[in-house]
Parts: sequence; structure tokens; C-alpha cells
Amino acid sequence: MGITTNARLAWLADSKSNVKAFPAAIRYDFGYALYLAQRGGMSASAKPLHGFGSGVMEIRSNDASGTYRAVYTVSIGDTIYVVHAFQKKSKAGVATPKPEIQLIRQRLKQLLSEVKNAEKKSS
Repeated sequence: MGITTNARLAWLADSKSNVKAFPAAIRYDFGYALYLAQRGGMSASAKPLHGFGSGVMEIRSNDASGTYRAVYTVSIGDTIYVVHAFQKKSKAGVATPKPEIQLIRQRLKQLLSEVKNAEKKSS
């Protein structure tokens, strides 16, 4: 995984529909952060997701209705994948809830398997 410029953006599972349901200000924040990532940059609201290494980033944004998060890969090939997007329900602590972490791990595992299979087919 490396940083590329002008990377394309791909959405996994329900991540795009989840972001579309977020408040407008949150969608703007996430959109800008993903735009920067596509161009090889990084938004101030994006940080490495703990426990996943430097290739998996988390965008955090808040408004009066709560805290919202989106998780994406820095890049795999020429693509940045939005793995998951959700509203954090718990008001206690800043840690990402365990069910969300499990879903992120599951989607990343599936993504990496699909990428590996695609590479084998193209060889």
C-alpha cells in the first residue's frame, strides 16, 4: 500500500449509502478528506486507525447530532477503498466500538483476498 496521486475511490458494502445519510456538514468533511487522500494528501481530521497499521485511516467529524467516522485504505494499487462509515453511538470514550472494529477487519480481509485473487488472474 502506498500513497498515489489521482487515485480512484471505491466504496465497500454500505459505506456510500451510510455517508449519504449523514448531515451535510459531515458529508462535506468526509468528501474533502477523501479528495485529499485521492491526491496523496491527508486531512487534519484523518488519523491512522489504531491496530491496523499505517495503511488504514479513520476520518472523524462531529456535529450537534453526534460523532461520525469513515475508515479508508491509503491505497491499494491505484484505488482508495472506503471500508466503512458509521455514526458512533456511545457517548463514553473515544474508542471505536468493538462491533465496528470487527466489521472493518472483516471487510479489509475480504478486500485483500479479492485484490490478491485479481492479481493472480492478471499474472
